[in-house]
Amino acid sequence: MQRQMRHEWASVIVNRDQTGEGMRAHDGLRQRRVGGLELRGKVDRHGGANGARVMVSDGQVLPTGGEVGQMRENRPVTPKTRLAQAVALHQQGQLAQAKAIYTSLLEDDSAHADAWHLLGMVAYQEKNYTLASDLIQKAIAINPGMAGYYSNHGLVLRELGQFEMALASYEKSLSIRPGVAETYNNQGILYAGAQRYKEAIDCYDRAIAAKPDYAAAHYNRGNALFQIRQLPAAIASYDKAIRLKPDYHQAFDNRGIAFKETAQYAKALADHDQAIRIKSDYVEAHYNRALVLCDLKDLESAEVSFRQALSLNAGYPFLVGAHLHNAMQICSWQGLSASLQSLRDQVRGTLPAASPFVVTGVLDDPALHREVAQIYIQKRFPQNEAMGTIKPSTAGQKMRIGYFSADFRNHAIAYLVAEMLEKHDKNSFEIYAFKLNPGPPDETSARIFAAVTQVIDVSDKSDRNAAQLSRALNIDIAIDLGGHTVDSRTGIFAHRCAPVQVNFLGFPGTLGASYYDYVIADATVIPEDQRQHYVEKVAYLPHCYQPNDGQRAISQRVFSRSEVGLPDDGFVFCCFNNAYKILPATFDGWMRILQAVEGSVLWLLDHNPVATRNLQREAQYRGIDANRLIFAPRMPLAEHLARHRLADLFIDTLPYNAHTTASDALWAGLPVLTCMGVSFAARVAGSLLRTIGLPELITDTQAEFEARAIRLAKDPSSVKAIRAKLLIQRETSPLFDAPLFARHIEAAYRTMQTRHQSGLPPDHFSVAG
Repeated sequence: MQRQMRHEWASVIVNRDQTGEGMRAHDGLRQRRVGGLELRGKVDRHGGANGARVMVSDGQVLPTGGEVGQMRENRPVTPKTRLAQAVALHQQGQLAQAKAIYTSLLEDDSAHADAWHLLGMVAYQEKNYTLASDLIQKAIAINPGMAGYYSNHGLVLRELGQFEMALASYEKSLSIRPGVAETYNNQGILYAGAQRYKEAIDCYDRAIAAKPDYAAAHYNRGNALFQIRQLPAAIASYDKAIRLKPDYHQAFDNRGIAFKETAQYAKALADHDQAIRIKSDYVEAHYNRALVLCDLKDLESAEVSFRQALSLNAGYPFLVGAHLHNAMQICSWQGLSASLQSLRDQVRGTLPAASPFVVTGVLDDPALHREVAQIYIQKRFPQNEAMGTIKPSTAGQKMRIGYFSADFRNHAIAYLVAEMLEKHDKNSFEIYAFKLNPGPPDETSARIFAAVTQVIDVSDKSDRNAAQLSRALNIDIAIDLGGHTVDSRTGIFAHRCAPVQVNFLGFPGTLGASYYDYVIADATVIPEDQRQHYVEKVAYLPHCYQPNDGQRAISQRVFSRSEVGLPDDGFVFCCFNNAYKILPATFDGWMRILQAVEGSVLWLLDHNPVATRNLQREAQYRGIDANRLIFAPRMPLAEHLARHRLADLFIDTLPYNAHTTASDALWAGLPVLTCMGVSFAARVAGSLLRTIGLPELITDTQAEFEARAIRLAKDPSSVKAIRAKLLIQRETSPLFDAPLFARHIEAAYRTMQTRHQSGLPPDHFSVAG
């Protein structure tokens, strides 16, 4: 999910003076949640904020609306009064009427520079930026000494993506009239849009020096400080903006985001609430409030805030997806079809409807996944070449591999990679762990950090600074273990932190960005006929793409069925997948299975009380006694693995299969039955089962899946035989052979580096088994 933030532009400067502060600026903060923070914005479409007066020429101040009314009663109507009338209409948002007067002035006097300039600003507000630039340049040609013309041209050039020309335009404006705070502010936003945050902060500081009570500059300074992870300083800047402007709803909202990032959730919630009190229809605040509630695990209240945001603007970026994911986490399926249709419609219009992670969980459509990922990347993390071309790696030295993750802790990703990291060939490779999360150490992080050459904590660094550090360390291949998941840092890779960049493990699909060279996979999760749906080239490992730890401890504790709430008799179906993976179609199938197998129960994780209640209600709605759903509380991993022994068969979800949960079950000796779909996420359990030698537990249709589950439940001897086979295969198959996996992935890294050093572009390849 993406939190929403805004910057604030200075409003339209007619020429040598300013109209006061305006609203909202550029796209820009980095990803922090399932996707992360999203800074969005638009230029305010009106001027004249805070009663500022506009100057059109030396010493000539435009009248207010009331003064214009008096002028209309006076005759004759001069060009000056006609211009005043037009500007008053312009400031009131009546662009067509203002345009008509500006045009008539030019018909009478084609050298009327102010009319050309203001007509250009109408075009700018109508988003006709090319025309706006042409019109303002006519004004500049007539009167090249007007600072405001250049400043406003800078706004237009920014929208046209002409960074250097926009910067030159601001510099020209300041050379004519130094010390204009609003020009410094807009120049700062231009730098921030290019992710040159230190230069942006310098501009905001100049704006504040020129105008200490300039609330918008303090606010924008806070946004830039947030970008470079100086969160206390960012909060201090927001504080100043709010003191200067107590009704500054954007500042309250953005400070709330900063509080959330520092885990000050009560303060975050209070700030979003205050933003809503000031401006009840402020969709961003409702959205960000919902995200705080998600972190607080108050998913029911989050649902209310998401719905309020949708009622205000159903097309707001990423809102449909964020709401959909929250609803899936509490198994609230009412309106699911409408949400999915809205998502498809927005994607069809190339609108940013959802993060790729959300879509992967609800739709088995690799083509759509690629489209969503590319929209997401273009909106939030386009390629940034400001750091220049990266130095190619040097042959003959130890290869330096950088693993980037927010999950070097007690987390599924860490459990999977721990032994692989330990088994890397340290004579040929130097292994760097780039830590993206500032969380406290635990036994898993201690194990991982002991296995690597060096731990680099970049949790408090900007994306650019983190990428610079990676370059300075001469990392040859950078591995993104997060992808589009919680707390990942795609922006680091957008800066090209290593000559070769790889999507691996954390996200099951394409990341949608050309700056990722490879995705590590296997022939099951990405069949050759599906490669067109991946922006990356595919590096195929010979067995399963997923590493596993063959040293994971399973508690010796022996659980009884009654101890965990299971019946002493009857077949126990089990699924310990996350609640958001349970779609209505999956649940329908499960209930049909229970209906067909008398005395059977379904053992699920107790994710949250709301999901539990909803699933119980959905079971009853389908004619199944709610007591046949048993909910398991969370417990330490070793004990959780041990209690798997009480289940008879793990039944999977679609389109987002069991991934780590499937390898957990197999390691614990519990057979997994899956239905294999089309997309990467829908084929992972199939890959695990093929690798461990249990292809008989893979089905291809929902009907086959249900029939197989029922047949197995009614034939206990067949389940017993499969279980015995699994226990043997667990010890002998490649699935839990971490040393073998390390050799295979190292071979993949060597192929990637050899191609790069030979000047060859990335291409698909397979590692020999």
